[in-house]
Amino acid sequence: MIMNNQTVISQFFLLGLPIPPEDQHLFYALLLAMYLTTVLGNLLIIILIHLDSYLHTPMYLFLSNLSFSDLCFSSVTMPKLLQNMQSQDTSISYVACLTQMYFFNVFGGLEIFLLVVLAYDRYVAICLPLQYSSIMSPNLCVCLVVLSWVFTVFYAMLHTLLLAKLSFCKNNVIPHYFCDISALLKLACSDIYINELMILILGGFLLVTSFLLIIVSYIQIVSSILRISSTRVIHKLFSTCGSHLSVVSLFYGTIIGLYLCPSANISTEKETAMSLMYTVVTPMLNPFIYSLRNRDIKDALIRVLCKKKISF
Repeated sequence: MIMNNQTVISQFFLLGLPIPPEDQHLFYALLLAMYLTTVLGNLLIIILIHLDSYLHTPMYLFLSNLSFSDLCFSSVTMPKLLQNMQSQDTSISYVACLTQMYFFNVFGGLEIFLLVVLAYDRYVAICLPLQYSSIMSPNLCVCLVVLSWVFTVFYAMLHTLLLAKLSFCKNNVIPHYFCDISALLKLACSDIYINELMILILGGFLLVTSFLLIIVSYIQIVSSILRISSTRVIHKLFSTCGSHLSVVSLFYGTIIGLYLCPSANISTEKETAMSLMYTVVTPMLNPFIYSLRNRDIKDALIRVLCKKKISF
């Protein structure tokens, strides 16, 4: 379509992963296995929390939402990637591209908020145990989850609407495996100053503030436990907190490096690899780090399975 002497783009082509043709099948199998692990792991947590009344607590309310967020976050990009790896047609329509970017920002932002909420929940449970029930009331828990959804929906909508106002012409090949906002901005042939400013201000505030809140929460947790607990409990704490913080650091580190501290020295291949860390690896690890190693989840699984056997 021609408009104002410019060719307006109606579809894009995703370049995909920088994988040699001979390794395509190996990487396809690996990514498919990782995606299925993500889906099954997060679905198992959601189902167990729903079925087992012992898990109807604030922490597991947040964990069920985190699992749902992880499931959707990975599903926004992975099915299209897997389809493109098996197909010669890597095109994606303009509308579908913006839709993918919108939901990517929704569930990515939701993940950020829920990680903060989980850190706060653990801080209250460990540092203020006698006040936990009064502080983490049902109303507050529901409000925290609802506010997380509302903020991320409006955040994603803002970036999507700003991107929709841009013109795209000539080059319609996205050097990525999904419609990433930074990759799309590089293809725009109109002024992207406002878009970049909003990413820096809103995205920077959201990422940096949430990351600092998580770090402060865990510092308070560690200092509290060191004052009162035995060596065995301290060792268990460091093991748990270390696992949580490693996943949080992986998630935040790659996002901050890609969106807030972009470097001209980072190649497209490295950007794609870094993106895989927070879109594929983190959603797969979260169920194991936060839930499946948890004794309550294991006990809930046993109770649910026993109920099923009795019903048969």
